[in-house]
Amino acid sequence: MRILEGEGVTKYFGGLAAISNVGFHVDQGEIVGLIGPNGAGKTTLFNLISAALVLNSGVIKFKGEKISGLKPHQVCRAGVARTFQSVKIFGNIPVLGNVLLGSLFGTSTGMSSADAAREAMESLEFVGLSTMRATPAKDLTLANQKRLEVARALATQPDLLLIDELIAGLNPTETAQAMELVTRIRDRGITILMIEHVMKAIMSICDRIIVLHHGEKIAEGTPQEITASKTVVEVYLGDQAYAGS
Repeated sequence: MRILEGEGVTKYFGGLAAISNVGFHVDQGEIVGLIGPNGAGKTTLFNLISAALVLNSGVIKFKGEKISGLKPHQVCRAGVARTFQSVKIFGNIPVLGNVLLGSLFGTSTGMSSADAAREAMESLEFVGLSTMRATPAKDLTLANQKRLEVARALATQPDLLLIDELIAGLNPTETAQAMELVTRIRDRGITILMIEHVMKAIMSICDRIIVLHHGEKIAEGTPQEITASKTVVEVYLGDQAYAGS
């Protein structure tokens, strides 16, 4: 079943097409990678899906219903959550408070304060931050700030999670832990669309990969098909192909 799909998705900034006539889909239960050079349009596509930006043309559907044209909070409450390329946390608020905002305001069910607090704690426990719940978010390491963003997104009870460069800036141990977290999220029944530049990571955990270049989709397929694509190797992977970062 297709949980997310886009047809003819186009976004202009001035006269420049940041995303041009892109079609895509994500099936329920998949981990799909979105890759491409800097400036390819990856985060712009995330912003269009999450309604942070408005399409110029095309349509985006979630569970068969049109979500393009909705407000960001409506898309979130429909079941689409996201993290950000540059971590966006409330630094002076404790870790638990950051996640509580997701459970209180990001769901469609209108939780009570007690239920929201319980959901927030469960999300923190899932990502391994429950012992830091009283710590100001700004005092966390980068790796844990990224985990905090994931916890806040999970607290909205999404069916689809958009992850934007979770691994960027992490050391090898943190990278392995982040990859393991992504697979555990999928194991909970949450579909994942993720942007990443660390090819070894994305090739090892994704079921399928979509490649953007200059705002256009130039390839789509399994990790094996992508690494074998002459076009993708020329414009993005280079000689590193599978093993590079």
